[in-house]
Amino acid sequence: MFKKTTLANGLRIIIVPQKNTQAVTVLVLVGTGSKYEKKEISGISHFLEHMFFKGTKKRPSTTAIAETLDRVGGIYNAFTSEEYTGYFAKVALPHFDLALDWVSDIYLNSLLPEKQIKKEKGVIIEEINMIFDNPMSYVGILWNKLLYGDQPAGWDVVGSKESVAGISHPKLLDYMKKQYVASNTVVCIAGKIAPAAALKKAKKYFSKITQGEPNAKPLVLEKQTRLGCLLYQRKTGQTHLCLGVRGYNLFHPQRYAQEILATILGGMMSSRLFIEVREKLGIAYYVTTSSDSNTDTGFLVTQAGVDNKNAEKAISTILREYKKVSQRKIAPTELKKAKDYIKGKTVLLLESSDAQASFYGLQELLKKEVLTLEQIYAKINKVKPDDILKIAQDIFQAQKLNLALVGPLKNEKSLEQLLRTF
Repeated sequence: MFKKTTLANGLRIIIVPQKNTQAVTVLVLVGTGSKYEKKEISGISHFLEHMFFKGTKKRPSTTAIAETLDRVGGIYNAFTSEEYTGYFAKVALPHFDLALDWVSDIYLNSLLPEKQIKKEKGVIIEEINMIFDNPMSYVGILWNKLLYGDQPAGWDVVGSKESVAGISHPKLLDYMKKQYVASNTVVCIAGKIAPAAALKKAKKYFSKITQGEPNAKPLVLEKQTRLGCLLYQRKTGQTHLCLGVRGYNLFHPQRYAQEILATILGGMMSSRLFIEVREKLGIAYYVTTSSDSNTDTGFLVTQAGVDNKNAEKAISTILREYKKVSQRKIAPTELKKAKDYIKGKTVLLLESSDAQASFYGLQELLKKEVLTLEQIYAKINKVKPDDILKIAQDIFQAQKLNLALVGPLKNEKSLEQLLRTF
């Protein structure tokens, strides 16, 4: 079980004790990411995350920051997404205080040294190049661009080369002061800890976070009246594609049914598309269907990499399975398998303290409501075959289809025509 405490300044602290571990994770989350940015500073959330590892007064260099936890075998990192940024340290229990001191230090006291900004621009531009050079990754960037276009939801989290080049020290400082405030922050501690003592320590290290009202996230404009295609011509040995539809956001009552539907289609080794595309046809090494639900957007998408000559075959096979699941009610046994898969996998993933911290912390940050596993299982268990059929009929319609693709295209019109036959 977990305990949530809200301090007078609005900071939320969640404590998650675990018995069967010798580790503890300190995770701090801030409710800001690429969806909160303006075009001229696209990528600034991610840039700021990088800069938090460049030095504090107590640890004045990247080496000093890294060595602090390297000396005790700690695991540490940071991450940026569309809607949040996080910093964490996972250590053996005797080093709990060190982890608290380290995470709070970089979160509260980062100096953002100007001389490091120019260097880091080069690092991030190489990160952009790396993603671009990997078609399996780049097709995901195209997918978001296809769905949401030229607005924050459609921009790459790391920004563009042009926007990154224009980020300055004053802009970083202003963004940090505006967004990194107590009311926009969640601290989650999970592991073999005594809850009362852990809460007392968390207050000691994090209570100095400044107060303020962060910038709100702009409304995502979402409208689609015809099928969408974004096809990127590149000479590659494989064609990588994302084929899917807009779906339900984090607050939609059918989001659990959408996750189950994605699992049935391509979320496990015995899923429909894995069997059809890989096992029967033998045309792909990877094929997977996923459900994504953010606070204001959601989608269901199948991604695959195939030999260039098999692109149309893969697309038609995916479309056939989309059509089938929207025309015929699934069997209770198949539904039960998907539910048990999701529940079983979740339990396994939550064995570690860092996964526990993310599970509880992100729920609080994004939804301001934390459900236990049992409560989530109850929602999953309520999904019936009729629910799966209903949402499949809702989302799988010809005018709602979207295809993002990277490969050596020979006939773009034939791909669009293939989608129109759905």
